[in-house]
Amino acid sequence: MRLFTAVDLDDVARRAIGSEQRRLASGIDPDGRLLKWIDPNRLHITLIFLGEVADADGARIVDLMTPDIDATPFEIVFARLGVFPPRGIPRALWLGVSEGARELAGLEGLVKERLRSVALHLEERPLSVHLTLARWRNARRSDRDRALAMDRRAVIAQARVGHVTLYHSRLSSSGPTYTALARATLRSCLPLSS
Repeated sequence: MRLFTAVDLDDVARRAIGSEQRRLASGIDPDGRLLKWIDPNRLHITLIFLGEVADADGARIVDLMTPDIDATPFEIVFARLGVFPPRGIPRALWLGVSEGARELAGLEGLVKERLRSVALHLEERPLSVHLTLARWRNARRSDRDRALAMDRRAVIAQARVGHVTLYHSRLSSSGPTYTALARATLRSCLPLSS
């Protein structure tokens, strides 16, 4: 099974980002042939991509991702457009996180610690905090400048991070489907007063 952990967005943030996608599409891709837009209902921030894991390991990962996480819920703010890769022909258009990136990186570290006993090949590179909005079907170098010129340099959406979800991803010709397998809630454990 193909697994990843992610931070979900609430409906208000999804609607705001969907509205931004429509604005960008009208300016960058009015005929709808240049970019493949991510359905706002599928938007999430991937914390850890685990890839293909054996069913037995998958069951152990579900068990690890069920207990609460000792962390305080926090807010993330989405602003700033970007393009991957940083040079050359663009492949993906993304929305950055202007507030909450440090907290997301800390949360990723806590989740990695939980998964180390099962997942032997966790990526050690720093978390790239972004939300993929679209992928280019056919791109030219000039598409990068056109896309970045559409950046409003304003807050697009914000969301509260209160849990991490473990997803099973199934790929098909119509796009991926995600099934939630476990959810770990963020709960700040305060010392008991005597």
